[in-house]
Amino acid sequence: MTSLLIKGGRVIDPANKIDKKLDILVENGKIKEVGKGIDAKADETISAEGLIVVPGLIDMHVHLREPGREDKETIRTASKAAAKGGFATIVGMPNTTPDADNQTVIEFVKSKAAKEAIVNVLPVGAITKGRKGKELAEIGELKKTGAVAVSDDGSDVQDANLMRKALEYCRMWNMPVLSHSEDIRLAAGGVMHEGLVSTELGLAGKPAAAEEVMVAREIILSKMVQWPIHFCHVSTKGSVELVRTAKKAEQKVSAETCPHYFALSDKDVRGYNVNAKVNPPLRSKEHVEAVKEGLKDGTIEVIASDHAPHTLVEKFREFDLCENGMVGLETTLPLVLTKLVNEKILSLEDAIAKMSINPAKVLGLDKGTLSKGANADITIIDLNKEEKVDPEKFESKGRNTPFAGMKLKGKAVYTIVKGKVVFSNGNIS
Repeated sequence: MTSLLIKGGRVIDPANKIDKKLDILVENGKIKEVGKGIDAKADETISAEGLIVVPGLIDMHVHLREPGREDKETIRTASKAAAKGGFATIVGMPNTTPDADNQTVIEFVKSKAAKEAIVNVLPVGAITKGRKGKELAEIGELKKTGAVAVSDDGSDVQDANLMRKALEYCRMWNMPVLSHSEDIRLAAGGVMHEGLVSTELGLAGKPAAAEEVMVAREIILSKMVQWPIHFCHVSTKGSVELVRTAKKAEQKVSAETCPHYFALSDKDVRGYNVNAKVNPPLRSKEHVEAVKEGLKDGTIEVIASDHAPHTLVEKFREFDLCENGMVGLETTLPLVLTKLVNEKILSLEDAIAKMSINPAKVLGLDKGTLSKGANADITIIDLNKEEKVDPEKFESKGRNTPFAGMKLKGKAVYTIVKGKVVFSNGNIS
């Protein structure tokens, strides 16, 4: 029997409405007891005095790159980056090479993760074959093999009738659907948000409507089919309003956003900053403020990284030609604490919920809690630890971040997965 005792931390478990100073006893990878003054001999003891102890964080939107683009990232390196960032579980999007549209790729990801990952790695399957939006993937087979959801993230299903059928099949298989939400005709040729800054820089813009049109469509289809839809990386004021309205009508929809949509704006593209090129693009101030308000009032219940590593060759080239995306596994938690909690937009409990129990609920996972008997996935946070973002110290292979040099306050100091300490004060196991 192996055991771990975490002593004297402020335990915040939103799922169980706990926020108090407690101890946690772990035995054989499971939470044995949560309470005051636990007096037990353990193989390892962690003093959490002055620290925050929360359910192991979940990032439900990560681009693993493996299989196929191991030059950008591997399952191993992504898991190390996740552990350093405080994530006990990461969910891999299907735009690998080849796409995760079949059993073989899903089985590969699961097998590779079992051998090499130090955190939980869960695969998402594609909605359509090759993510080409022409023919449905074998959704039932993906579910049987271990996919936790389906998405064509990185592209989108443009055919409304095909999306309707996808929702119907997913209802049959009890499979969550994650929508990229982008009308490619409205977005065609755009490389940043359409607005004053795009005009100033002479760059083709993507209008906010390119996202909002598809969010509206998916809400209508979801209601028609009576199956929930989850919106990835929400970035616009109109999208937030559409999701808010749907929720008020008691429709089963959910939404996530990413740190760059509340911490940056399209002004950060000035100077043709390739690290600020993402899809959906960084938006103008009114959209940024709307995203913050959506987080505050619960319209947006999940925060995810959309971790998207690229090689230097693919990222550092002409703005029109460089790849979309930035890395985020190692900066998401510090950005949430610095830009949302410290600025009083979210309470600490709300922020933790959006990165633990809420994504677990969206995906139907038995995770995100510190309940007795649950897997001992635990993150311990030091709210006072300040660090400057240094990409050269990332565990990820990716260095593409616009946050380099930014001073952030608050970070994970321990990440525990199934009772095993995989990250401890800067050291990866």
